[in-house]
Amino acid sequence: MAWKKWLKMLMVAALVVMGAVSLAGCSSSSDSSVQDIKKKGELVVGTSADYPPYEFQIVKNGKQQIVGYDVELAHLIAKNIGVKKVKFVNIAFPSLISELQNKKFDMVMAGMVWTKERAKAVSFSSTYHHGGQVLLVSKADENKYSGISALKGATLGAQQSSEQETIGKSLSGVKLVTESSITTLSQEVKAGTLDGLILAQTSADAFVAEHPNDYAIAKNITFKISAKTSDPRVVVRKSDKALLKVVNKTIKDAKKSGELDKLFKEAQKLQYSNNQ
Repeated sequence: MAWKKWLKMLMVAALVVMGAVSLAGCSSSSDSSVQDIKKKGELVVGTSADYPPYEFQIVKNGKQQIVGYDVELAHLIAKNIGVKKVKFVNIAFPSLISELQNKKFDMVMAGMVWTKERAKAVSFSSTYHHGGQVLLVSKADENKYSGISALKGATLGAQQSSEQETIGKSLSGVKLVTESSITTLSQEVKAGTLDGLILAQTSADAFVAEHPNDYAIAKNITFKISAKTSDPRVVVRKSDKALLKVVNKTIKDAKKSGELDKLFKEAQKLQYSNNQ
């Protein structure tokens, strides 16, 4: 009789294992994020095309096009998914996450960085570029500020819903102006209505290179933030784990091969040549 008892226990154990495998299969198959993109034949990316060299607009053959570092990386991701077409949807930066959740596009690429609040709503890829945060000022004010404390009383700009806005809110005695467009904010710095614009190092470098007589990076201002909250990432819906896996593999392989550095330099060259 003992052997019958053991046989019964083995059968129960087998059923439990089979059930677990079945559930795992169902869980995996429920994530159709990659298959959905393949089915429609294109990767749709949400962006805010005013953040050079990550994404910006040029006129080519009489038509406006969105180009930049994020655009080229998006094409690499699409290739690894198995589609050739990439479509960019250009909207205001503050609306990107909500529209991603509304399934207006498959992912967000807009030089977006990780924040605790955003991470509650969406998933972030690994980082694909490194850069700090600086203060873009008019050329005449390059040496105006001796340090962070000297910013007291200044009126600074930052893009709405960005990490730069968070930095601005942490500065004591500073009046912060937020708008959805970096282009508009930079023009206000040039016009003198803003004392400075808190901006990613790469974008600030681009503005200075394009307009060396108008802009400079404040020499004595350093914003202390971690790489986790300063380096851009691709953003996907939390449910789209399969898509995130492809994105992370693409970034990892492109870092290792040197492709990411190449794409970034090409984006910078395109930006500079477009503004000459």
